[in-house]
Amino acid sequence: MDLRKLAHSVCAIAEAAGQVILEVYEASEGVVIEKKADDSPLTIADRKANKIICDRLEQLDPIFPIVSEENKEIPYETRKNFDYNWLVDPLDGTKEFIKRNGEFT
Repeated sequence: MDLRKLAHSVCAIAEAAGQVILEVYEASEGVVIEKKADDSPLTIADRKANKIICDRLEQLDPIFPIVSEENKEIPYETRKNFDYNWLVDPLDGTKEFIKRNGEFT
């Protein structure tokens, strides 16, 4: 596995997801809020970025499982057997995103 090529590809995925998040932020459509099972907020920006990241990681390397904050939870009994996995939080700081204070990544 060429780690430089992998890093370049992953950076491109992150940039694409970030662009979608900023488009939602600037369009003010991110204020549509759902609640996840743990009562934390979920916006359209979370959903759109998660889809981009997960779809492209799957295309990049379907061997590594994807553990994402926005996907169905994978039981620990399954996860403990992963040698490697992608760990995804598509929009870190959803509450700040909703408040529109710029303190999100």
